[in-house]
Amino acid sequence: MESDVKLTHPSPVRTYNARQGRITALTSGTIERLWQRFGVDIDDDAALDLTAVFGPDVPVVLEIGCGMGTATAVMAADRPDIGILAVDVHTRGVSRLLQRVEDQGLDNVRVARGDAVRLLSGRFGPGSLAGIRIYFPDPWPKARHLKRRLVQPAFASLAATRLRPGGLLHCATDWQPYAEQMLAVLDAEPALANVGEGFVERPSWRPVTPFEQQGLAAGRRVHDLLHVRVGLTGSNGA
Repeated sequence: MESDVKLTHPSPVRTYNARQGRITALTSGTIERLWQRFGVDIDDDAALDLTAVFGPDVPVVLEIGCGMGTATAVMAADRPDIGILAVDVHTRGVSRLLQRVEDQGLDNVRVARGDAVRLLSGRFGPGSLAGIRIYFPDPWPKARHLKRRLVQPAFASLAATRLRPGGLLHCATDWQPYAEQMLAVLDAEPALANVGEGFVERPSWRPVTPFEQQGLAAGRRVHDLLHVRVGLTGSNGA
């Protein structure tokens, strides 16, 4: 039986680069206006009641690093039966996604702002998620910064505990060295099994993002990785 002990990242090293910039009145106003309806606080110590947030029997997917929310909104509209909790550290992106949620009536999306590892370890219980999505995380390309990459062995172990049997961990990156690291780390996690043999083709449920288009235009190849929580085979597109 899995323990409910809160796991943490291997070190307090920050795995994201929180860009600083001027926060406009529109950005802060959107967050203030919509947060009570669609926001989830990372720093709350209580376990997150997903049934209260999304409703009974709704499979929930955590999206780490939603950017401006373009892909999040598309995936949420395509699968209204799946709840999406999207987390990002950048205030502008959080504001943009909140506005998309309101404009498009996406009742199956909630938004969190801050450290995704803290959210994952502190507010989710074992086996509570149907999926985790990590699309184009910061590659930290310089050698001295490799320790800052999100996908490390301790993170893979943490993510696996939060996935229910058959839940999917879906990663995508256009940075070849990081793709290779992801593959090695996730393949080495005993609680996860690779759905394919190495990398996989982009699944139909993941739209091409503006950031991805930039990478493709620069000649970089995009790599998708799909790993399933051991205990149940197959994929339901979560």
